[in-house]
Amino acid sequence: MVDSDIWDSEIIATVRKYALQNAVEYDGAGQSGSVLGRLLGERADLRKMARELKTLVEKEVASANHLASSQGIQAARDVLAATNPEALQREKQKKRVGLKDLPNAQQGKVVLRFAPNPNGPLTLGHARGVSINSEYAKMYHGKVVLRFDDTDSKVKPPMPAAYDWIESDYEWLTGAKADIIIRASDRIPLYLDHAEQMLTGGFGYVCRCSAAAFKQLRDGKEACPCRPRSVEDNLIDWESMKEGNIAEGEAVVRVKTEMDLPNPALRDWPALRIQHSTHPMVGNRFKVWPLLDFQSAIEDHLQGVTHIIRGKDLMDSTRKQTILYSHFGWTYPETLYWGRVKVYEFGGFSTSGMRAEIENGVYSGWDDARLPTLRALRRRGFDATALRAFWIDLGLTQKDISVSLQTIEAFNAKEIDANCERRAFVRNPVSLELRTEMDESNPMDMISVPKHPDGKIEGARIWNLASQRILIEKQDAEIETIRLKDYADISNINGRATVQSWDRSDRRPIVHWIPENMARQAELSIPNGMKLHSVKGMIEDFELNIGQIIQLERVGFAKIESLADDLPVKLIWLHN
Repeated sequence: MVDSDIWDSEIIATVRKYALQNAVEYDGAGQSGSVLGRLLGERADLRKMARELKTLVEKEVASANHLASSQGIQAARDVLAATNPEALQREKQKKRVGLKDLPNAQQGKVVLRFAPNPNGPLTLGHARGVSINSEYAKMYHGKVVLRFDDTDSKVKPPMPAAYDWIESDYEWLTGAKADIIIRASDRIPLYLDHAEQMLTGGFGYVCRCSAAAFKQLRDGKEACPCRPRSVEDNLIDWESMKEGNIAEGEAVVRVKTEMDLPNPALRDWPALRIQHSTHPMVGNRFKVWPLLDFQSAIEDHLQGVTHIIRGKDLMDSTRKQTILYSHFGWTYPETLYWGRVKVYEFGGFSTSGMRAEIENGVYSGWDDARLPTLRALRRRGFDATALRAFWIDLGLTQKDISVSLQTIEAFNAKEIDANCERRAFVRNPVSLELRTEMDESNPMDMISVPKHPDGKIEGARIWNLASQRILIEKQDAEIETIRLKDYADISNINGRATVQSWDRSDRRPIVHWIPENMARQAELSIPNGMKLHSVKGMIEDFELNIGQIIQLERVGFAKIESLADDLPVKLIWLHN
């Protein structure tokens, strides 16, 4: 059943108006949700049919976006001007630009921190922390501490190579090194010293209860029998822990809290535990290691951190650390929170999970194009400025949200388009003989094709048509009348492309093509979820360079990875 059988022509026209308006305003990237919102704002009577309208809206948005992207924004603007000229006057909704102000921040005194676990390189999710913290440091002429939280050598053991990877990723994303770089594993004596101060001060104790026994007491709001022990007894056990005379799991150091706190997880929380496993960076020097909440709190104080930005799932960490700060007589930093952001295409990737699958051969390495690591995104050609812009535009929100990678790609396309030359890439190529039956001689044996359609890159690609053979895609070769982009209208019968007009004479499809004598074999790798598709074809052999990002006509952006002699050009997909 067609839409006209369901909706009257007035509703269809109104939806089309807003779809075109949205496509014009957002450069061919209109969104169905925005269009539906505008429609229901004008037609309150349709609100009860919002669910049914969804399909119509999506169809019209797709059509408007296609028009704007295939024929240009001006084409969409012209259609809108002819039907609803008043819709061109709408101003985009004004939105926040940049990040909101930090509470109680002073110029030149703001210190923030980004604290990854070096069990792998940085991911797209980590890029949020790097971008937001470094942007705030820039706003307030402050500093960012890059701190490697690497005190867990059992569950998430650090990778020695990851330290350099992370520093490199950080510098690539921000354009500069972090102001201060520290490794928690290098600073264990400082944490042990503060633990001893805690024991001596009477606001910490060595607990010898089993985990199960302590949990039962904690849940019942009862103090464990170790809590009232004397400072001297605690220090004796403390020395035994440090010397390795107590086995793993047989003692922990706890922070004293009120036992009737509403959240059981906060009651006498553990600060340090025994860990006899070898650490890849410091070996077997230490037998007692801090847990993250304790280590992070001490280090934030030592570095003078003024503002902490963390996930809202870590609110309990804030509460634990605030108690510890109070014991030491310190002032806790201002703390801001954000919700989770899920990128549809990458699902629930974790660094530990990726590491295991790389080791099992599922992925070729940390820069495998299917992964959400910054190494993979860099390899594909994503721009650091675009990634930063995406996260800064998203800002600090405690809402859990899901976004499509297409949203990030839109930021990237906006950043790189002006600097990307165009090239033709013909998939499933078909060779045609090129002829003209017009009286005039062919004035276009040599044609000049711009490197960039809007002239943002100077110069042209010169195509030589002396061979009289061209390549077009198989699906295009099945159409009898087409226009060769930037050249001529042709008829295609029995493998012969006959020129009918140099000027565009009708609305026949425009197709991309290459002179056969200027074509070279190529292979494009396209990541799609867990799969990596390979698309073979012929690429325009004009000034190709390794590492160059180009826009393939009617295909999308891609990066050239190899140009070995007598082998196909290897490209990796970036995005549409």
